[in-house]
Amino acid sequence: MRAVYLGGVGLACVLGDDLDAALATLRAGGVRPVPVAVSAQARWPVYKLSPTDGGWDERVRRRVRAVVAQADRAGGAVSRDAPLFVASSSLDIGHMEHEKDDRRLGGDLLDFAEIVAGALAWRGPVFTVSTACTSALNAILAASELLRGGGAEEALVLGAEPDNRFTVAGFGAMQLLSPEGARPFGAGRDGLVLGEAFAALQLRTRPARWRIAGGANIVDGSNPAGNEAGAVRAVCGAALAQAGLRPRDIGLVKVQAAGSPGNDAVEAQALRALFDPLPPLVSFKTAIGHTLGASGAAELALLTGCIAHGAWPVATHAPDAALGLALSASAPRGLRHVLFNVLGFGGGHAALVLEDAGEGAP
Repeated sequence: MRAVYLGGVGLACVLGDDLDAALATLRAGGVRPVPVAVSAQARWPVYKLSPTDGGWDERVRRRVRAVVAQADRAGGAVSRDAPLFVASSSLDIGHMEHEKDDRRLGGDLLDFAEIVAGALAWRGPVFTVSTACTSALNAILAASELLRGGGAEEALVLGAEPDNRFTVAGFGAMQLLSPEGARPFGAGRDGLVLGEAFAALQLRTRPARWRIAGGANIVDGSNPAGNEAGAVRAVCGAALAQAGLRPRDIGLVKVQAAGSPGNDAVEAQALRALFDPLPPLVSFKTAIGHTLGASGAAELALLTGCIAHGAWPVATHAPDAALGLALSASAPRGLRHVLFNVLGFGGGHAALVLEDAGEGAP
């Protein structure tokens, strides 16, 4: 089985239209979400991408080309004959809203992938991964297995969560959104804040700084809208086992921690049971929001950028003392292994282990 590495990355999120801009904004203190009206009576804060001209389809194509161009510059261009994995939760819902004015949202599952592949003039095989919030991380796991088993030398994972009102309205109707701001693991946390993002990740067998050391996905549907502590422990344990590591080998955990009163507590319970002592923890939800199906790719791009360039998200809210943990105020020194968790709707629990391999490091 071959080793798989993370090559070049590209990112567009509320912090900036490329990774360098995002890191600079993060160092300057970040930005606040803006209210989005989903009806005459309902408005919710959202971390929105910067406005651009053109219709919804053209805005998506422009963002896709831009983040892939970033990844190409950073890691060398991936062949357009390689496998492309398109990961999203909302897919083409925005197209239905803005381009077709079709409230039935009855498009084919592959329609969004066709928009993305067409924007890139992609010639290779194209896969759609849509497993709610775990979409992009599951795409990374699938692409890694393909490369590890010899099915390709490189692949591109594209996580996308474009603008649409349907998603915001749905989460608001379920009373899952905070009216003001997300407070991951925080006292008085009262819900999520959604975010828009596009991210491109190159996976390859050629050595680079970060190696995909292990990963796992477990579905536990006993709580369809939440997480289960046993499943969190199980998926982390499976990812560690594939990497040949033990909990004490992990120097940082990228947590889900989106600000949900219940789910944050479940995740905290699972982490305390798995680790003794707890390693440093980091969440990106107060920086870019919960970018749903894109979060695995967007947060991975931002995390590796933060580690490489000395930026770090700093939580300004007070931690919930009852949880027995808090987010780290800075990147840990001498970091070797990272556990990267994404949890989501439908009982999805996914985890990835990254190793700083040192080879090809900038």
